[in-house]
Amino acid sequence: MGCDAASRGGAPIVRIELPTPFPVGNVNVYLIEDRPLTLVDAGPNSAEALTALTAGLAARGRRLEEIELLLLTHQHSDHVGLAGEVVTRSGATVAAIEPLARFLGDHERSMQVEEEYQGAVMELHGVPREPARRALAAAQAKRGPAHSVHVARPLAAGDVVELESRRLRVSSRSGHSPTDTIFVDEEARVALVGDHLIVHISSNPVVHSPLDGSRDPRHRTPALRNYLDSLGRTAALDLDLLHPGHGRDVADHRRLIAERLELHAGRKRRIHTELRDGPRSAHQVALQLWGDVAVEQAFLTACEVLGHLDLLEADGVVVQRERDGVVEYAAA
Repeated sequence: MGCDAASRGGAPIVRIELPTPFPVGNVNVYLIEDRPLTLVDAGPNSAEALTALTAGLAARGRRLEEIELLLLTHQHSDHVGLAGEVVTRSGATVAAIEPLARFLGDHERSMQVEEEYQGAVMELHGVPREPARRALAAAQAKRGPAHSVHVARPLAAGDVVELESRRLRVSSRSGHSPTDTIFVDEEARVALVGDHLIVHISSNPVVHSPLDGSRDPRHRTPALRNYLDSLGRTAALDLDLLHPGHGRDVADHRRLIAERLELHAGRKRRIHTELRDGPRSAHQVALQLWGDVAVEQAFLTACEVLGHLDLLEADGVVVQRERDGVVEYAAA
């Protein structure tokens, strides 16, 4: 557990690090020592994370029971898992964008739908049954129980969350997930950004079950295309500091975004080159790029490849066809 504080233009924003079972490592939640006393994200649903959260609050002379407002950045379990426990112990009002409010309203069912969709995506894109089964089982075991949460304050893009010394503007940034949200203090030039932008890793554009519309994986949302658009909108913001969901603060967001755009451009070129040797499924491309990692992390690596295949298809240089229930991609 780590704890750090910053105070740009308003009440202190205190970072509290919580352990997670995921390869990304610790997750950051943020205590805004304002009125109402606000927590941004809640961490994963585990005893270890709850202990670290209570200890981090105690280091600031606070108790979990004092939290009055809980803001949530997106739907992933390492950010919302403990939300139910926070609300039970504090009675805090939960605020999140409206699609996330619906997702959390029946969280267990939402996760079941999500896992079924992930399985269908892997099957359609060539992941063999056993690696797909292991990927789903591992994800289910790590996320812990999914408790429903009533979001009493649904938010929309452009809304402002008014605290005594800060005004946090709500902005949607879909891509890493459909519900990614950033909270921007325009006066202080500070933003809380969840997993939208992280210094030490590139945020994975995860394929998710649509929150509205068809759940046929053939009609999935182009996650990476959405993410790149979101990065462009964030680059246009005049900000001095970003507080991310993992790792250290982002001090030069435009430079980091430029690096991310170049990374994805390079990966897109490499995937296009791989397809010149003949048609391949997304999983086969992932195996060429990452070897055994594409077996151990079958779903996430497939998501990464599919994002770039979407871009190549939009460029008109790649075409797809479905054969025997598996989609293959080929250079046009």
